Amino acid sequence: MTSHDVVARIRRLAKTRRVGHGGTLDPMATGVLIIGVNRATRLLTYVIGSSKSYTATIRLGQSTVTDDAEGEVTAVASVAGVSDEAIHAGLAAQRGEIDQVPSAVSAIKVDGKRAYKRVREGETVDLPPRRVTISRLDVLAIRRAIAAPPSARTGRDADAEAPWAGPVDVIDVDIDVNCSSGTYIRAIARDLGAALGVGGHLTALRRTAVGRMTLAEAVTLEMLEQRAPDVVGLSMAEAARQTFPQRTATVEEARVLSHGGPLAPVGIGGPYAVFGPTGDLLAIVSEREGRARAEIVLAPA
Repeated sequence: MTSHDVVARIRRLAKTRRVGHGGTLDPMATGVLIIGVNRATRLLTYVIGSSKSYTATIRLGQSTVTDDAEGEVTAVASVAGVSDEAIHAGLAAQRGEIDQVPSAVSAIKVDGKRAYKRVREGETVDLPPRRVTISRLDVLAIRRAIAAPPSARTGRDADAEAPWAGPVDVIDVDIDVNCSSGTYIRAIARDLGAALGVGGHLTALRRTAVGRMTLAEAVTLEMLEQRAPDVVGLSMAEAARQTFPQRTATVEEARVLSHGGPLAPVGIGGPYAVFGPTGDLLAIVSEREGRARAEIVLAPA
């Protein structure tokens, strides 16, 4: 299921076309996908830039064309000489602010066409590195195992001459990640495998948080479709309280802001949410040139 598939199902449930998501999930991934409905879609541009948290499993000893389990295996290598210490060191090198090359099979556009489309058409795609921040990259478990031949998993015809014609030894590494928007967890797997000289790809990926919105408050599509009485989404005001710094306006400030007028600055950095005296969400505001000006006005008409 793609993120677009989720949006399509929510459109049917909510009976509106005004539905969007706050950051794509790979089809093989599970976890938190922020959905905005009707006026709440205006907040999604801010959600997309929030930090993300994930749990994932890296398989060392196999490389794939997509850097995850969706793609065809392109190479295998023995992991017999890879120590736990080397795995920890390889991941430690990716913590902090780094230049990361996105996965070639990604939605990034190259001369107007998605990179993944170019790869699927047989082109070689070289994407420039991007500066990202990986603030947490913890190892949860390291497991050594014998895996089935990749040819059986990918549907390739078995080839007795291929080095992976039989079972292969692999190492599965479970990780917990917190990172900036735009970070590719698949690239972490790829780069760890490259650093260790054995190749690597993701076999599992679950997004556990977007900003301060976590799995604990998420609901499944099935729960929404059943319309269980205790299944509700966040209101725009609740979502804004979790996403932005906050300011409460006076009655007069609320009147000015609801008509798009500026307020006096209060020294809050970055976009912030302004609430009315009764707690209703009025606008998302940023301070510049000595005034607090609305980026979007959300006060009721």
